[in-house]
Amino acid sequence: MKTDSIFYRLFQELPAIFFELIDNPPEIANIYQFASVEIKQTAFRIDGVFLPTQDEQSPIYFVEVQFQPDSDIYLRLISEVALYLRQNKPKNPWRGVVIYPSRDIDIGDKEHFLELFQSQRISLIYLDELGESASLPIGIATIKLVIEGEDTAINTARELINRTQQAINLQLPQKQLLELIETILVYKFPQMSREEIEAMFGLSELKQTRVYQEAEQEGKQKGRLEAKLEAIPKFLALGLTVEQIAQALDLDIAQVQQVAQQTPPNQ
Repeated sequence: MKTDSIFYRLFQELPAIFFELIDNPPEIANIYQFASVEIKQTAFRIDGVFLPTQDEQSPIYFVEVQFQPDSDIYLRLISEVALYLRQNKPKNPWRGVVIYPSRDIDIGDKEHFLELFQSQRISLIYLDELGESASLPIGIATIKLVIEGEDTAINTARELINRTQQAINLQLPQKQLLELIETILVYKFPQMSREEIEAMFGLSELKQTRVYQEAEQEGKQKGRLEAKLEAIPKFLALGLTVEQIAQALDLDIAQVQQVAQQTPPNQ
């Protein structure tokens, strides 16, 4: 699963979620620009940096998303930060944030930088320790969906979609949140097409999103009806009724019934 690309897309499109994640008001995102920064004449490229756009008091945030064990991560992070500060000489203070799926992935040697961790100059976030998704803000719960197991991801995603659609005064753009949830599911269930995922969750709103429109174009090229008919047994196995499947896939009930009659009970 391409976790780095998901997180950096998330921070690019919905930066307020990052500030919620580090216990700051999401509105702070309005004075930041998320960027990928190249350090000249080195092999370093900092993929995630929140740069203040308005003042010299707000900190620069260097963000690392680390889903694989790396004993040198803190040596690399400090080197990148030091080189950036040397080359750019910003007057803003800086902070580092490293996001892990779980504490056991964090094997980096902290011995040389203990003061930076103790002072919270560098913060560590373990997604599996954030709490139950139902009790988290919608944005943070969406981040946590990345680490959900396949056995629980579907139910968690359904709950997230319902919360997003029913939320009043939602501070994050609903359309982008729904797109992000679907994108995470596409990566998490590579054996399923985008159209199948859209139909499974009844995301009628997504018919207007970029992700759905891409899937629609793919469906036109590959034979849309055939793909829909092949998806019916999967939905039957998930316990959907013939009527629900027909509505989700935009098929006639008779078409779904015909496939259902030919599908073995345990398929």
